[in-house]
Amino acid sequence: MAFEFKADPNASSPLYMQLAQKLAQAIRDGQFQTEEALPSERVLSESLDLSRVTARKAIDRLVEQGLIVRKRGSGNYIAPKLEQPLSRLTSFSEELHQRGFKPSSRWLTRTFTLAAPDEQLSLGLTTGERVARLERLRLADTVVMAYEVSVLPESVLPDPAVVGASLYEHLSATGNAPVRALQHIRAINAEPKLAALLEVPVGQAVLFITRVGYRDGGQAVELTHSYCRSDYYDFVAEMRREG
Repeated sequence: MAFEFKADPNASSPLYMQLAQKLAQAIRDGQFQTEEALPSERVLSESLDLSRVTARKAIDRLVEQGLIVRKRGSGNYIAPKLEQPLSRLTSFSEELHQRGFKPSSRWLTRTFTLAAPDEQLSLGLTTGERVARLERLRLADTVVMAYEVSVLPESVLPDPAVVGASLYEHLSATGNAPVRALQHIRAINAEPKLAALLEVPVGQAVLFITRVGYRDGGQAVELTHSYCRSDYYDFVAEMRREG
């Protein structure tokens, strides 16, 4: 095994924390690839001359941090991690493709409904107008990253069933792609239904993102609510000081 670890006898942190920190750094440095199996507790303990308890507690720590995914009966795997810059308008699929992941969607609903009052306000619609409603789970490789609800005016998406893997790709093909968006992000705790969809414990913090996308002429063409797993999602913003 290429991974090396040497305990620091002068460190104040326990041995399992030292191992967890070393493994975490190795994952971030790219020594392990996404979806690659992490060496088992037995292999780690034998190759590094540590107890299995120490190896197990280190892996538990990495699972808590979202760096490792446990797959029952299979082992421990390196989790995908999506860093999405806040300064660039891109789709989920585009971001994943750029980072070497395979994006996919698990469709829950593709239908029409009457626009709710908040949807009328966000999309500039009047009472009684219909909207296309798309509900889906967003996956990176095989891992559920987010639950997403997109609402679009019927004039923008007259047939929601034709949307494939990428909504933005379809909107680009029809000349309705947003060129700018306003996005609000806050943290919420997952209630039972949402927790089941995201495959996380009830009460776990998730990122709730509301985005309104606008076409070049200023028309609102998309309202999307995304519930993202905070253990897999990072948002990155670059800020500059004027003067």
